[in-house]
Amino acid sequence: MDTQLGINQERLLDASEILRALAHPLRLRLLSFIDSNGSVNVNKIYNTLHLEQSITSQHLRILRQQNLVLTEREGKFIHYRVNHKKIATAVAAVNKFLDIQED
Repeated sequence: MDTQLGINQERLLDASEILRALAHPLRLRLLSFIDSNGSVNVNKIYNTLHLEQSITSQHLRILRQQNLVLTEREGKFIHYRVNHKKIATAVAAVNKFLDIQED
């Protein structure tokens, strides 16, 4: 159902989950690290950032669930890379919402 602002509630819920995933400082740090490396495996992430493996995996799972990172298996390693298209879509949605609010 659309509100008077023309916002689809289902899409708004999806967007809020993406924003929640992006709002955590550690997840932003992970995204930045992955982005600066292009593609990186989980071992390098937690070893370089000095994080516990379980914490790293937990936060990567949240980023995967929201499709903010893409994965590719290479042997026994899973490599992560940032899904720039998904992040750009989320940023555009926020900007559109803010534009609606200013009118």
